[in-house]
Amino acid sequence: MSIQHFCAWLESTHLATSIRVSTWLFPTIETIHVLAIVLVVGSIARFDLRLLNLAYRDRKVSEVYEEVVPWTWVCFSFAAIAGALLFSSHATTYYHNVPFRMKMLLLLLSGANTATFQRWTYPTVARWDFEARIPSAAKLAGGLSLVLWIFIVAFGRWIGFTT
Repeated sequence: MSIQHFCAWLESTHLATSIRVSTWLFPTIETIHVLAIVLVVGSIARFDLRLLNLAYRDRKVSEVYEEVVPWTWVCFSFAAIAGALLFSSHATTYYHNVPFRMKMLLLLLSGANTATFQRWTYPTVARWDFEARIPSAAKLAGGLSLVLWIFIVAFGRWIGFTT
C-alpha cells in the first residue's frame, strides 16, 4: 500500500470523518495540540537555556533535566496523539502540504539531536553538572534544539494558512 493510499484510507475512517465534519471536534483537538506543544516547547526551552548557560545557572544541569523531562514526554505524547488525530481528518491534504512536511522533517531532526545528546553528551554530565563552562557539544545540542523547535512551531502555524 502506498502512502497516498494509506492517507486516503485513514481519511475515510469513521474517526477521521467525525473529526472533519464536527463543528467542535477539530477545534477542540487542535486546542489540545497547541496547548501541549506550548508545554513541550516551554519545558525544552528551560533545559536548553540551562545548557546554553543563559538561565538557571544556580541549578545543576541534571536537576533541571530531571525536572523537565517527565513533563516534556507527557506533553509530547498528548501533542503527538492530538496531531495524529488532526492529520487523520485531512491526511491526503496534509501529506502534500510543504509546511507539514517541513514540520515533520524538523521533528525528526529534533529527535536525532535529542538522541545524539542523550547517547554521547548527557552521560558525561557528572563532570560538568554545575560548572560555569558547559561543554561545546551540550551548548550545540541546546542551541540547535531551540532553533529547531522555533521552526517546528512556525511551520506548524503555517500549515493552517496553506491547507
